[in-house]
Amino acid sequence: MHLGAPHWFHALWAAPAVALLWLYARSRTQQLLARFADPDLVTKITSPRRAAHFWVRTIASALATASLAFALVQPQWNEREIPVARKGREIVFVVDVSRSMLARDLAPNRLERAKIWIRDMASVVEGDSIALVAFAGSAVVKCPLTRDIGFFNLALEELSPDSVPVGGSMIGDAIRKTVSQVFERDPTRDRPDAIYRDIILITDGEDQDSLPVEAAESAAQSNIRIITIGLGSDTNGTPIPAQNSTEPFATYRGEVVRSRLDAGALARIAQATPGGVFLNVGTGNIALDDIYSQLIASADQITLETGNAMRYDEMFWAFLCIALAMLVIESFIDDRRRVQP
Repeated sequence: MHLGAPHWFHALWAAPAVALLWLYARSRTQQLLARFADPDLVTKITSPRRAAHFWVRTIASALATASLAFALVQPQWNEREIPVARKGREIVFVVDVSRSMLARDLAPNRLERAKIWIRDMASVVEGDSIALVAFAGSAVVKCPLTRDIGFFNLALEELSPDSVPVGGSMIGDAIRKTVSQVFERDPTRDRPDAIYRDIILITDGEDQDSLPVEAAESAAQSNIRIITIGLGSDTNGTPIPAQNSTEPFATYRGEVVRSRLDAGALARIAQATPGGVFLNVGTGNIALDDIYSQLIASADQITLETGNAMRYDEMFWAFLCIALAMLVIESFIDDRRRVQP
């Protein structure tokens, strides 16, 4: 026998407590009768037959209470091992951590706002594996595919321009590294036509000739969908805060460096993959948890993990039936009788 909720065993103490309450009530009643009632009347009221009825009711009440306690413990029989499979998707957040992501056209800046949105989405992911890749002039895997949301959030919290050793913006290299080093499964293993892997690329779209569209086309051959999320102003651009300088903004040859969203490039990257979507956030807002519900949660899923699990037949209902039977017995027994004067 297996117990599903053994911590409820302490509820069994209620059974003797109920019996003691019955005994106390009987003792108190007899004391009052002895004090105020006629002795002959007391003898008639406390006949052996009525005493037997009392004990039956006491035992029935205690057994009903004990049975209810056993039901709370959730007794289970027929232990057996069955195969189980976890289905879901593999989702990789590829996040731009270049200096341009420090632009403040989103509060407090593009990168910090992206981290808030990613954290919101991670909180609603169910059954899927998620990973995190940071990129600028190179790409670094900060969190491999995992279901440990706590570990993922720790890696996410540490994202900054210092997360990668090389500055710049090489979107194509980030996509290629994600495909080769993060996604480990053979896409033809379960369903050759299933698009069950997502890259969520969050960037301002500025690229330094890393051939991102070609990288996306290569990802599409591995049945990977890319969802691109574009951040920042696409008109006049936004100054980039200076680092280790007395100037407020970064400059190049005396001119303030401004970062602009390249929406066209991000749209082409998404369109190069099956089912790809470009989300032009700009300087607005986005609810990634809603995007997950609309685009990912209802999409194709495959078996991510297999194993065995123990299964049991629940038997709490048997103890509930016993408790009900005891209560019925108790209710039909009346230890009082009409006494003729």
